Amino acid sequence: MYSRFPLSHLALAVALALPFTVHAQDRDTTDLDEVVVSGTRTAVAVEDSLVPAQVISREAIQRSQARSLSELLQGRAGISLGNQGGAGKITTLNLRGTESDHVLVLIDGVRMGSATAGLPALQDLPIDQIDRVEIVRGPRSSLYGSEAIGGVIQVFTRRNTGKVRPNFRIGVASDSTREASAGIGGGNARGWYGADVAYARTDGFNACRGRGPDPGIPFDFGAGCFTDEPDRDGYRNTSANLRGGYTFTDTLTMEANALRAEGKSEFDGSFTNRSETVQQVIGAKLRYAPSEKTSLQLSLGRNDDKSDDFNDDVQSGYFETRRYVASLQGDFTVAANQLLTTGIDWQDDEVESATDFDITQRDNLAGFVEYQGRFGAHQLQASVRNDDNEQFGNHTTGSLGYGFGFGNGLKLTASLATGFKAPSFNDLYYPFFGNPDLKPEESESINLGIAQYVDGWSWTFNVYQNEVDQLISYDAAIFLPNNIDEARIRGAEFTVDFTLGGFDIATQLSHTDPRNRSTGANHDNLLARRPRDTARIDVDRAFGAFRTGVTFNAAGERYDNLANTDRLGGYSTLDLRLEYAIAPAWTLQAKVGNVFDREYETIAWYNQAGRTYGLSLRYQPTE
Repeated sequence: MYSRFPLSHLALAVALALPFTVHAQDRDTTDLDEVVVSGTRTAVAVEDSLVPAQVISREAIQRSQARSLSELLQGRAGISLGNQGGAGKITTLNLRGTESDHVLVLIDGVRMGSATAGLPALQDLPIDQIDRVEIVRGPRSSLYGSEAIGGVIQVFTRRNTGKVRPNFRIGVASDSTREASAGIGGGNARGWYGADVAYARTDGFNACRGRGPDPGIPFDFGAGCFTDEPDRDGYRNTSANLRGGYTFTDTLTMEANALRAEGKSEFDGSFTNRSETVQQVIGAKLRYAPSEKTSLQLSLGRNDDKSDDFNDDVQSGYFETRRYVASLQGDFTVAANQLLTTGIDWQDDEVESATDFDITQRDNLAGFVEYQGRFGAHQLQASVRNDDNEQFGNHTTGSLGYGFGFGNGLKLTASLATGFKAPSFNDLYYPFFGNPDLKPEESESINLGIAQYVDGWSWTFNVYQNEVDQLISYDAAIFLPNNIDEARIRGAEFTVDFTLGGFDIATQLSHTDPRNRSTGANHDNLLARRPRDTARIDVDRAFGAFRTGVTFNAAGERYDNLANTDRLGGYSTLDLRLEYAIAPAWTLQAKVGNVFDREYETIAWYNQAGRTYGLSLRYQPTE
């Protein structure tokens, strides 16, 4: 039933990518000005980052014709995804083999995620509202605190400049998918504003091939989603984004943004089979920069995560968490090419639910200091942070990074970092399944990298090891979750971007070895639902008013359980894209996804889309 992606396919992909690098100087244009802020909390050019970082621009998002954030991230270096049956269904993301709740997700600097489940609802973030995405691989707890054991993914909503311009897009696709978005925005030297709305709806496909209990087997509870509902499981998403900023004086600026996405998802289940969700992020920033050497920024934000669950038309429960955050950060240039950053972060989580939790609120106060310096060919970054958590007391994390430039854009980097993750409210207090004695999970990581960024092409190669202790998992001795597991994750990542003969080529290859190091029967087994090998290759070419593109995605086999007995085969998919510029502001796009109609699963029993077709029309004036 499943196609395979053995190591030989990965080796072939490497062989195809590597020979081009010796000729990559044929490329005459590249973007060496991409800036990432998530790795240091300050603006740093990607090639100057001492931790592996990647930026997906708005242009790249539109060119990919991705219909969801999950589709956009699939196959990127270090990333693997698990999905429970299509659009709008629960989607988990593993970064460098860590747990899905070990990745910190930010929306315009505001933490996103459920305080009960501990996961961000990636499936509900509308792609049409996203301006760019930053991916930072490796622990960043020394700057952000809890959750950033695997890394940070920050989503930035749209920004507007220049004269007032409208935009819109309409599209249709397989499974009776209908999409529409529209917006307007503009700005000048003093201020800017923008507003966008989007709507997406699909009839979907059968999410789960599970079965109900067999009456002929005693104590049989079924399999997969524990029910047999061979129907279409649709999804609907409505979203709106408002933002704006104003420069009061040469030293004082302010900006604010609000994103709200409402989703309605159908799925297969014996107790719930429909949910209505809300993801809302509101943020504001006030920046005071009295000189080029000093700036202060006050940031305030709120994230609401809400889910109402139904069994057919009968409500079966609800969860609502609210997260309030505030931050005061100061950046001080203490000498030439030397920056000192200090800050205070405050966070308060609140839970409201039909389920009774013993504790429904906790706060966290943290202080951090970071130093960044450049001395000729040498770069240095060091940071330390202390989190005073209302439940878990003080927790200190740190990081140290070093880089050396050999010239001609070639650089060697090395970094050490520690991280931690506080247990979620479900881990601690869910009735009959929570353990209030849990401790935070902890990690120690090392990364060695070499990279080259020159005019026309770039490549990176990183190797890493991350040891995670006190992992939370079910303890059969007490029938509750407990800090009993340990993991050791080793891996390597290779990326190369270049243009050859008019073709833009981007290759990302990852190998991860995520091992269970706990004592017992599962010792040295692979962690569940993580493929060891992934690959993504994007090839694009413009021919006058036409642009064509190909995306190859592949993932090796994975296991769906800790015992490594439920094997999911590897797979590979191929997507084809076509664009036609009807006029400077009008673009017609077409896409065929999973061209060869591969059948595969990323989570056992849950189906994935077969061959799909899509067509959209975009209006986006540039002047």
